[in-house]
Amino acid sequence: MGRSGKLSVFLVQQGIWDMPLESMPLASGYLKAAALADATVRESAEITIFNYRGGTTLTQMANDIFTDGPPDVLACSVLGWNYRTFGALAETFRQLNPEGWVVFGGTHVANQGERSFAMFPAVDVIVNGEGELAFRELLTQRLAGGSPRDLGNVKGISFRDRLGAVVTTDPRDRIDDLDIIPSPALSGAVELTRPDGSFRYDVALMETNRGCPYKCSFCYWGGAVGQRIRAFSRERLRRELELYASLKVHTICLCDANFGLMPIDEEFVDDVIEIRERTGYPRALESSWAKNKSKVFYSIVRKMKDAGLRSSFTLALQTLNDETLRLMNRKNMKVNEWEDLVAWLGAEELECYAELIWGAPGETVETFLAGYDRLSQYVSRIAVYPILLLPNTEYTEKREQFGIVSVRGDNDDFEYVLAHNTMTMADNQRMQRFLFWSRVLADAAVLRHTWIGLRGLAELTQSQVLRNLDEWISSTDDEAAVPLQGMVGIGTETPGAAIDYLYREPDAKRMLERWWTESIEPLLPADRLPVVREIFRYDLLTQPIYRMEDGRTPAEVTPIRVGADEYAVRADIALEYDVPAILSRLRAKEEPDLRPARTSVDLYYRLGVEQFTTTTNSEEIVHFMGRPKTDLFTDEEFRPERGDGPYTTLLRDSSCG
Repeated sequence: MGRSGKLSVFLVQQGIWDMPLESMPLASGYLKAAALADATVRESAEITIFNYRGGTTLTQMANDIFTDGPPDVLACSVLGWNYRTFGALAETFRQLNPEGWVVFGGTHVANQGERSFAMFPAVDVIVNGEGELAFRELLTQRLAGGSPRDLGNVKGISFRDRLGAVVTTDPRDRIDDLDIIPSPALSGAVELTRPDGSFRYDVALMETNRGCPYKCSFCYWGGAVGQRIRAFSRERLRRELELYASLKVHTICLCDANFGLMPIDEEFVDDVIEIRERTGYPRALESSWAKNKSKVFYSIVRKMKDAGLRSSFTLALQTLNDETLRLMNRKNMKVNEWEDLVAWLGAEELECYAELIWGAPGETVETFLAGYDRLSQYVSRIAVYPILLLPNTEYTEKREQFGIVSVRGDNDDFEYVLAHNTMTMADNQRMQRFLFWSRVLADAAVLRHTWIGLRGLAELTQSQVLRNLDEWISSTDDEAAVPLQGMVGIGTETPGAAIDYLYREPDAKRMLERWWTESIEPLLPADRLPVVREIFRYDLLTQPIYRMEDGRTPAEVTPIRVGADEYAVRADIALEYDVPAILSRLRAKEEPDLRPARTSVDLYYRLGVEQFTTTTNSEEIVHFMGRPKTDLFTDEEFRPERGDGPYTTLLRDSSCG
């Protein structure tokens, strides 16, 4: 028992990214809130959440968790990136408390009892599927003096009996009424603020529903694939939104598989917009949007645009190759539908990005690049993920049929696909370099507007430009390229470091300009060269602003505060062409006026991008890009206050009108 005389329960969670701010421990919060809803547990147990960033080492965790003594129950939320770490942590716990219980839950261990127990004998229980009710029942068993070797009456778990045999109990029914799980935020299960009262996490995480109607071969979304979608009540979600607005949370990220699929999703957005109009927050809403876009989706997007509520709308195609789609158990939108959707989003000047998977069975280098370039004619921000073999997926079950060769990660437990029947190891090695530069320049938007200019005014494909940069970086004598040369390579890729370097370092920007001049401009049509060059320059100007080491902003920008958020403004930028107007016309698939037209623009940058670049969190990075004032604020919202620099006439005038 703990010092309070109660059963001591530690919930441990670790995010994948090493960020200045923590990632909100929503999973542990659900477990704690559900457990404490039981009177017996609430009276007899003390539950503590330990939440760690991705860069926290095992040694640091062990010293932090166990210094004041081990708990009675150690429960870990296990995913591929922390599987080995938490397995080792369980071994340390067992040394300190031989009679304690170790409970693992999460997508990487669910239904994997045989492997997990063999690798980590210190683990007592594996939770399969939704964990809240199973975890609460395990605690009541522990409080009643039960044994981890005799849990056959608890549904939805795996354990080892007294003879060491692995026992997996009957699956637990899905929770139909999600509101029986108390809200981690509203119940106080998750600590939301720092001592000064400010919100302590990078973004606020919410679930509006659970379940996924699809059964993609590569996916195991929390065990919810092929499941009916169940939703939290509108009233509960609205109370959470009100709480986050009172804490001035900039971005809400939804942990839903297919947001925008159902009418209740539109009701949620209605509430977000009403609360934002009244309080000023939240300012952005991110989610994994529904694979197939319905009337509900279009209505949601229109409402968000009219309200100035920002998001990155996802086109999750994964591949454009028909045979690969068949093997994935997917059926994408018809070609004309997704093309029309992207054209519509472009015309509305809304952020859109697409997702592709490289290396799926049935795909070749040729089919993938053809699909990539076809897609890039409509959307430049393409997130390309390498195929992984995840537990409980069809690809894993059929690895021999597909001829899959894989390797476990050096610092995680994911299986990385090296080759299969339609992809050689040499193919994969070549494409990994392409994926690196696609992730850096396109997905993370190091170049954002340039792609629009190239596809609308030149004959270069996006893959051609990315491969061109890779070749140039590999062969140039520019010293600024040396750090990048060490960041791309099989098993050594560090795209986050590359993104940070290209955004942060003046020499890196100069190097990009040299690459552009030496290697891209000779490929451009002579009559379009001046305007495409100016679009490229505008792209570099709109990259996020970094604070200096002492916290100040660079001299060429003026810091301001709008509400609880810090911004910087770069005023009176002289352009030889009206680049914003040209880009707007190109996005709308309309003919732009390409005559020189000297234009002056002011760009506003939200500050604080440093916490996201090294994590390659592209959904958040785009919210820090330089934009005209009208793209960020309504007249009512724009009431700037003095920052740490001069309060310019420009800002005084802007705030009055």
